[in-house]
Amino acid sequence: MKKLALVLVVVFVMLGLVGSTFGAGSSAHARRATTITYLASQDWIRQGELDLAAEFEEETGIHVDYQIIPSDQYFNVLQTKLNTGEATDIFGGQSGKTDLVVNYDITKNAVDLSDEEWVTRQDPLVTEQVTVDGKVWGMTLWDTSASWVIVYNKDIFTDLGLSVPTTYDEFKVACQTIKDSGITPIYEPISDGWHHVLWFPELGPRYEEVTPGLADALNVNEVKFADDATMLTVLTQLKEMYDLGFFGEFAMSDAYADGPEFMATGEYAMTVRQTAFVNLVESEFGVPASTFGFFVMPLADNQILNVNPAGPSKFIYSGSEHIEEAKEYLRFLARPENLQYNLDNTPEFASLNFSGVTPKYSEEEQAFFDAYADKRGTVYQTAVNYLNPQWMDIGQDLSAMFIGDIDPIDVLQHIDQRRVDMAQAANDPGWAK
Repeated sequence: MKKLALVLVVVFVMLGLVGSTFGAGSSAHARRATTITYLASQDWIRQGELDLAAEFEEETGIHVDYQIIPSDQYFNVLQTKLNTGEATDIFGGQSGKTDLVVNYDITKNAVDLSDEEWVTRQDPLVTEQVTVDGKVWGMTLWDTSASWVIVYNKDIFTDLGLSVPTTYDEFKVACQTIKDSGITPIYEPISDGWHHVLWFPELGPRYEEVTPGLADALNVNEVKFADDATMLTVLTQLKEMYDLGFFGEFAMSDAYADGPEFMATGEYAMTVRQTAFVNLVESEFGVPASTFGFFVMPLADNQILNVNPAGPSKFIYSGSEHIEEAKEYLRFLARPENLQYNLDNTPEFASLNFSGVTPKYSEEEQAFFDAYADKRGTVYQTAVNYLNPQWMDIGQDLSAMFIGDIDPIDVLQHIDQRRVDMAQAANDPGWAK
């Protein structure tokens, strides 16, 4: 009996220890076996973040499984996953209030992050673009200070006696001169489906300058895109640039990811990128960043810098079984030291939209932005409702316009019709039947 009692005591002690272990450490043990999935579009996840994900796993045992989808397929894949209730733990999406409602049904499909500490450090203008119904739904870990501008090879311009164009006619002359010299004027990758769209909505500040209050009028359905002469001018000029061969003979198959290499070789004189792009060219191909300069897209004689507080953002799926782990990952990314690491190890970024982060603008970048301190405006994909959600559709229309299947006015009319469909689906009073 004494032996039996002793055995029972040992067993109970062991069970107690096991219970104690699971009680105190079961969470950590489970976390070590946890993988959180993250769906993102191509080019949204950079090496700096991947490095941090590996460090996060080492610290917590939580593995981050990034599922990267080609950009021309991404939104269809995401919509399917959201509609079928099979979304990843974290999903990427473009911020912007219309997008959050129309593309993601965000109040249904995402987790409210309003109480997270990092929200207090995120740029308020950026936070506004991930806010719906007074709640913050996403983290925008991006360089929203950067603008899509024309990056040009200063050596090519100097050799050909060219100066920075300030009108479309000057721009066309410069492109033709470059083309005649045997260099392709502009690297414009159309195959990704999204990049060539930038030429249109990014010029929103110019539309607004020509017609003050246009964005507000569009948002209450008082006017249409097809009614605006400046927009038609921009698309007509864009079509002319394609027809004149300024994008080169392989534009339809050119890819965004190949831009740094082609600009480094000098085969192309210009491309539309953000200013920190030149740091990427230098780090990957050794071409000094000082080789390149910047100017705003001069279609419709634009001379206003385009700015955008929206960008690729991170959302936690409301149906996730790992909401707390996903929150923990976002908190990890938002630590000040990790934000700085991300910035310092992402050549394409010059700043991040959080307080306490030291930007890395070059003197030339800073001088460029300073020159437009009083001449800047918000891009139309953010300023105008029901535009950004149809980005890839506009890309298809522009491709059709380039090859002559439709005309510039058709592109605008298609935008108008899609806006009608989205606005009516959202029960927008401006579009009430």
